[in-house]
Amino acid sequence: MQDRYLEPLQARRRPPTEWENLLGDSLERAFAAGKHELAPIVEYLNQAGPPAPNGVDWTEELLKSELARLAENA
Repeated sequence: MQDRYLEPLQARRRPPTEWENLLGDSLERAFAAGKHELAPIVEYLNQAGPPAPNGVDWTEELLKSELARLAENA
């Protein structure tokens, strides 16, 4: 029997962009800082970056829609 293991990126269709990597890193730092609710995460992103698409401030709705968009295109 072959050894089985999890390949966490097996469903990914393409490598993430630099901006996507920056967003992921910032979200990880927000979680590590104890921010687990949407409003504090949005506040953190507005302070730490990266900027939201088109350079506007992050809002809860924008973050939700951007994460949904990224999930569809992952």
